[in-house]
Parts: sequence; C-alpha cells; structure tokens
Amino acid sequence: MKRRNFSVLSGVGLAAVAALPGQMLAQTKPPVAGTDYLVLDKPAPVEAARGKIEVVEFFWYSCSHCNAFEPALNAWAKALPKDVALRRVPVAFRDDFVPQQRLYYALEALGLLAKLHAQVFAAIHVDKLKLASAAEIADWAAKQGVDRAKFTEQYNSFSASTKATRGTQLQNTYKVEGVPALGVAGRFYIDSTLAQSMERALKVADFLTAEVRSGR
Repeated sequence: MKRRNFSVLSGVGLAAVAALPGQMLAQTKPPVAGTDYLVLDKPAPVEAARGKIEVVEFFWYSCSHCNAFEPALNAWAKALPKDVALRRVPVAFRDDFVPQQRLYYALEALGLLAKLHAQVFAAIHVDKLKLASAAEIADWAAKQGVDRAKFTEQYNSFSASTKATRGTQLQNTYKVEGVPALGVAGRFYIDSTLAQSMERALKVADFLTAEVRSGR
C-alpha cells in the first residue's frame, strides 16, 4: 500500500506486480544505493541490542500487501543469522491507523504476538472485520480468549501510546512511502517500488546486513 494511494490491488494486480521486469535483473549484480534502496540522510534510532543488526518491517494490518508479504517475511525471519534482529513497527499515515497500532502494542505487552499477530491479519483479510475502533478491537480480542479488562488496560496504557508515537516518528525518519517496507540498521530504506518486489527487498536487506556486518 502506497502512502498516497489507499486503493487495494486485486489478485490479478498483485500477480502483475510480481511479474515486473525488475525481477529479471541480473541476480549477480549487487543492489545499488539510490536505485534498489535509499541511504537515510539522518540515522534512525535502533532498539536492537549491541552487536545486533536491526531490520524493521513497517506494516499496517489492513494493508493487503502486508498480509500477502507475511509468509515470506516469516520464512525469512526463521533463517536470520544470530546477529540480525527483526522488529515490526505498525505505521500511522493517518489518525485512523492509530487503533491498530495500539492493538499491536497491547498484544506485545500481553505476550500474545506469537499467538495472535497472524490472527489479526486473518480477521481483517479473511473474515472481513474492520478492527478500526477500540470497541471493535476489544470485542475481537475477547473472542480470542484474551481477558478483556487486561487487554483494554494495555490498549489504553501510556506505554502503548508512547510506542505508537515512537513508531510514527520512526516511520517519518525512514521516510516510509508505503507498506510493507523495510529499514536496516537505522541507515537504509527499502520498499517494493525500489526493489521491484518485496521478495527482492528481502534479498536487498540480506545484502545490506552483510555490508553493515563487514563495517561498510
């Protein structure tokens, strides 16, 4: 989903995106700054522990492209080197994105991301729920067996509010233009427009983490 274009591509459209000529680029050619990825003019803050290379996935639960990207991202994450840390950051291009930001951070606080992160995508893209308001989100969480009072407490907490604000600040520092997108080591930005597909974006991320690891 592009920041300035909130239309949703059809399945045919997604197939067309996957078949863009960019995927035919020579695989031996290393990614090029300014073409395949961008170098940030101002470093972004990172949360990864010292010695770790942070990769950030910027996403929005209601984005069909983010939903489609999840299986590839999860498979990639399982094979990451030990010195690479993946962090997910829900974006807020508008105020009405904030409830889903808080949903993510409430699940994180309750230790339920591993169990329910994928279920949020399924609720929206398979079950066709909106999950656009605090009431809708709390109702959904309760139906998943989450204690409603505890969830609501975390959803409305200062911590969730602070993390949502920081997430939006991070997205702006990375100058995220659409989701899904990736940030690497607080220095580099990648999206499907630059990399030609999110599958290739993961390969560009691998290249950049190797560059960071080597001290370049």
